[in-house]
Amino acid sequence: MAIDHLDGRLLELLAEEPRIGVLEASRRLGVARGTAQARLDRLQSNGVIRGFGPDVDPAALGYPVTAFATLEIKQGQGADVRAHLASVPEVLELHTTTGHGDMLCRLVARSNADLQRVIDLVVGFDGIMRASTAIVMENPVPLRIVPLVKQAAGD
Repeated sequence: MAIDHLDGRLLELLAEEPRIGVLEASRRLGVARGTAQARLDRLQSNGVIRGFGPDVDPAALGYPVTAFATLEIKQGQGADVRAHLASVPEVLELHTTTGHGDMLCRLVARSNADLQRVIDLVVGFDGIMRASTAIVMENPVPLRIVPLVKQAAGD
């Protein structure tokens, strides 16, 4: 879906102030409340906006260690492996990939020793043949969307 300048400004505003109301957003954007609401509804229905949940920091919950695991799986086991990984709370994301591995997981743990427990839980499934894990040292560019929104909106 293509977005225009107003969509981009609305998305930027929501990214900066997620708790802003539609009335205040419309005031700041200089458009009618109905226009802001219609744009918001369209962005949601088209899947551009996926949710309004809180941005939770795993470290603040007691999981300061982040790692990425590249998994190689047995042919035909993808669905079972995905179901297994979805059942592990410390698996925050799972992507199927091309290249060296078949899947890439973002994991969190309470400590490096706890990371071993998480990895053992992840790879202790028959459909996973091999895992290669890299521990995150720092995150100098955290997940960000606003620069992409600006580019997509032509700003």
